[in-house]
This record gives sequence, structure tokens and C-alpha cells, in this order.
Amino acid sequence: MKADAEVLPKLWNSNYLKVWIANFMMYFAFYLIAPLLPLFLRDTFGSDKAMIGIVLSGYTVTALIIRLFSGYIVDSYPRKKVLLICYAAFALFFAGYYITASLALFALIRTLHGAPFGATTVAASTMAIDVLHSQRRAEGIGYYGLSNNIAMAVGPSIGLILHEVVGSYDILFSISLIFGLVGLVINSTLKCQERDIVPNKQKLSLDRFILLKGWSQGVCIAAVAFSFGVLSTYVAIYSQEVLNMKAGSGTFFLLLALGLIISRLIGGKSLRKGLIAKNASVGIVVSLFGYLLFVAVPNEYGYYAAAFIIGLGNGHMYPAMQSMFLNIAPNEQRGTANSTILTSWDLGVGIGIIGGGAVAENIGGYSSAFWLAFIVNLLGVIFFFAYARKSFLKNKLR
Repeated sequence: MKADAEVLPKLWNSNYLKVWIANFMMYFAFYLIAPLLPLFLRDTFGSDKAMIGIVLSGYTVTALIIRLFSGYIVDSYPRKKVLLICYAAFALFFAGYYITASLALFALIRTLHGAPFGATTVAASTMAIDVLHSQRRAEGIGYYGLSNNIAMAVGPSIGLILHEVVGSYDILFSISLIFGLVGLVINSTLKCQERDIVPNKQKLSLDRFILLKGWSQGVCIAAVAFSFGVLSTYVAIYSQEVLNMKAGSGTFFLLLALGLIISRLIGGKSLRKGLIAKNASVGIVVSLFGYLLFVAVPNEYGYYAAAFIIGLGNGHMYPAMQSMFLNIAPNEQRGTANSTILTSWDLGVGIGIIGGGAVAENIGGYSSAFWLAFIVNLLGVIFFFAYARKSFLKNKLR
């Protein structure tokens, strides 16, 4: 075993480490304010549940739209330049939240902010894949996801604590801006050999923007993302208004991220052995059980246990699903493969935020919204085992 480990190419090379840290900075800036925005809209503008869902979904919608083209852009232009331009725009948009004097202006700025976020995530993840040796790629993808998992672990908790202590949303927006700028500086120090861009003289087709062979995996990702969109957006208000837990959501996100981190560390070794379909299968089943626990046991015990279990499931599922996309895509379509999985995720999250808010407002409150999240997740799991898993095994290239 020791001899095998010695001949493996280095995983944590300097460029991979820089991309990893910069990705953490970006997601920390995002997660610091994400669970507070529903509270901000409620407290500042008196927005109801449905309006909160509509306003916050705009971020995801624009991220989704831009990701449809991001893979093509990343595959067609120098990736470092694309990454720096997108990352700079993402960081600077946090300054726009200072001037949100009206709900309409906030909605506009938040919606536009989704575009550089969507493009940056595609460019950064593709850059991470580029700087990894092919023998460590599947494993590296799993560890790369730890950067946003750790950000999820500390970001919401720190944001909620700071909100309780200082009571100022502007301070939180400033911290997010600073972390975004630090991440930009780190990415600017990347030293990587740019690929020779070979002009593609073929006519533009849908497959240049979406990895069509991965449509079934995309459906599964969207179903999981729908559930996560409902959960992550409304869990802070749910814990306050339904469970009477003032600071419960901070611990919830901490446990969720802890589960993600543990499962990615365990799953990384399985991915290195090529057990991609197995990891995805285990992950989506475990995650489904977590959502069932959350809705079926509506108390403090179910709330916290579900967070950890959902984290365990998603930590196994997501890197395996990403490896599925990459393994059915030719090398020149890495950016397209990444944009497809991220687009599928955004689509599911966006529909989940809107649908969850509408159900919570008009049908049966947050409990009904979370039951809807479980049902959509269940349908995604059924489809995965009925078709998507077989489709991957049939179409994989490596």
C-alpha cells in the first residue's frame, strides 16, 4: 500500500490548492449572507413567504441562464482570464447591496448577482480539473467540493452570530465583499499553462452548451437540488416560526456541512477506485432518508439528525454525479460537462425556492413545502435507478 501511494501523482499541487482556497472564499462570501436574506426581506420590506421565494429565486435563475453558455465560453477562451473576470464581477456585486433602498432594487441587484456567480463556479471547477493529474481527477473533484462544504459549515453560523451581535446587514455585506476580493487575488496568482484554443468550425448546436448524453443525470441532480433549494432557503424562518428555535439554523448548517465533509473524505477513496455509480447510488438513498426524517419528525431531534444525514448523502452523491458527467464527456467538453451539472442544480434550486415559497404561503405552511421537497427527491431517486444509472454505465468513455 505504501509503495502504491508513493507512485501516485501529487494531488495537492500549488495551483490546485490556490483554486481550492479561492473557491472557499467565494462560497464563504455566498453562505455568510444566504440564510439571512429571507430574514432581511421579512424585517426590512415586510415580504411574505411567496414574495421571498420570488425575489431570492432571481439569483438562481440568472446563474442558470449564464451557465448554459459558461461551459462553451470556458472551453473556447483562456480559462484563467475568464475565471478572473467572472470572479471580479462576483466580488464587486456585494457592494451593490448597500444601496438596496427598495424591494425592487434589491431584487434587481440580487438577480444580476447570480450571473457572475454561475459563470465563476463553472470556470473555477473546470480550472481545478485542469490542474489535477488524470489519475487523481475523480478523487480531486471530491476534495474540491470540500471547499464549499467547509464554507457552508462556518459561513451561515458566523453570519447568524454576527447578525445577533451587531444587528447590521451592511457589516455582513462588507465581510462578503472582502472575502470575495481576497479570493480574486488568490486566483490571480495561478500559474497554469493555457491550452491552445482550437477554433471549432462546426455549426453551433445544443450539445455545445449542454452535455446531451448527461440529460438523465441532470434530471436526478435537479430533483435533489429542488429539495435542497426548499430546505436551505426556508430552514432559518422555519426554525424560528415553527420550532421556536432562535439560533437553530446555524447548528443545522454546521451539521449539514459536517456530514458533507465526512462523506467526501470517505467517498474520495471510493472514487479513486472507480466506484462512481456505487457512490452516487448510496448518496441519493441516504439523502432521501434524511429528507424523510426532517419532515416526518418535526422536532429538534429530527431537525438536527436530518441535517447530518442529508449532508452525508449529498457528500457522496454530488462528486460521484460530477464524475459521471465528466466520464461521458470528451476532454474538449469538460467545461460543458461542468456547466451542465451546475445548470441542472440551479434549475432545481430555483424551482424549489419558488415552489416551496408558493406552497408555504398558499397551501399548508412550511411543513407542506418540505413534504413537497421529499416527494420530488423520491421521484428523482426512482428515476436514477430506473434509467439514469444504466444510461451512465452504457455511455461512459473512461
